[in-house]
Amino acid sequence: MTQVLGQARKISVPTKQEEEKMKTLSDFLLNLVKEEASKYIQVVSVELGGSYAKGTWLRGQMDLDIFVKLKKETDEKTFEEIGKKIGFNSMKKFKPYVRYSEHPYVEAEVKGIRVNVVPCYDVEKGQWKSAADRSSFHTRFILETLDQAKKDEVRLLKKFLKGVNIYGAEIAKEGFGGYVAEVLIHHYGSFTSLLEAASNFTQGQVIGSPTKKFDSAIVLIDPIDSNRNLGTAISTQNIGRFILAARAFLKKPSLTFFTGKKVTPNAKNLKNTIIVKFNYKWRSPDIIWGQVKRGATALAGQLELSGFEVLRKSAVTDEKSEAAMLFLLGSTIIEKFMVKNGPDIYRRSDSENFVAKNSKNMLTWIDDNGRILSMKERDFYDSKKFLQFLLKKNLSQSGIPSGIGSDIRQGFKILDGKQVASKSIKKALAELTSTDGLVFNSRK
Repeated sequence: MTQVLGQARKISVPTKQEEEKMKTLSDFLLNLVKEEASKYIQVVSVELGGSYAKGTWLRGQMDLDIFVKLKKETDEKTFEEIGKKIGFNSMKKFKPYVRYSEHPYVEAEVKGIRVNVVPCYDVEKGQWKSAADRSSFHTRFILETLDQAKKDEVRLLKKFLKGVNIYGAEIAKEGFGGYVAEVLIHHYGSFTSLLEAASNFTQGQVIGSPTKKFDSAIVLIDPIDSNRNLGTAISTQNIGRFILAARAFLKKPSLTFFTGKKVTPNAKNLKNTIIVKFNYKWRSPDIIWGQVKRGATALAGQLELSGFEVLRKSAVTDEKSEAAMLFLLGSTIIEKFMVKNGPDIYRRSDSENFVAKNSKNMLTWIDDNGRILSMKERDFYDSKKFLQFLLKKNLSQSGIPSGIGSDIRQGFKILDGKQVASKSIKKALAELTSTDGLVFNSRK
């Protein structure tokens, strides 16, 4: 294990060249934002935040967060307007665009580095007015509590989380964010100590000291806010993947856990997949991901109500113009006929109503338990035809969010797994149809 962890550290810690590039660029961009921010009397200060400011950023992953602190008396509308103006005007040479968390913020890409300009309120600890208000307190906490050795342990953990594909707090991933990784190392002290603990996590595992009861698969208390559960944003599936990956790594350490393993579709499962693909009018990635994920949940429910067995579902977008909802079914074609269970013959009113409603069915009879059964032909037994009808003729009743409903009305395609050409959809299909050999490691 020592050798593997040594190799993993080498690919996790930034190079001197990267550090120099980040220092030069951060100084330049921070000054751009400060210059623009100085035009507004509501601005108190501008400061760096995120993993770069805390010294926990990963080699090859250079992001920069710049926080603009506004007076706490600033009303919400002015807060958002000033935040966007400062972001857009300071980043105007770099094609900025709006993203959303609780409030809008501005993102741009500068020399291959993603830069976020985020407004927040200048408040006392605990007097939060927006989610971003905690950020400067997070930065200060990590700088005060983690020495360089522990910061490198954070980097190991982040690299591990990326390797097993569960890194990122954004809605697209619903995984472990950077601050979560930092808090976990703060709590357990080292990467290996965390994995040993994670191997034995129980349902609702509590990490930290909560001041109230939380209901989530894991409860991770924010050290600077005991009322905040960082575990809420992590999906149950990703917590499960982390636990299994921890067990697998401890049994048989490998650098592959940090570098990742290419996943290829399972051909047998691919034949039972169905994809609803459509183009959308561009909007913030956070918004479109949420809409497509809710759409996939809605369609999975409709498929199941119509007799199809949905084994897994997924959603994907290229964050430019294309999105898709993916489903792995027990079978894309089901029995042509279905049997409806009715009441027993002694419930006179119910049995008479059931017989009347099903009088045109192919066959109605009484079973050995005295219940009335009736067999009818399904309206749809082909999943493709069912979804085609639902989205074309009955979209308003599908449960699809109105945000993507308007996009789907402009056109959509229903494909099977072998008809997909898009890289982003192919990747999602691979994950949907295959077993992750890293996480589901059978070695004892």
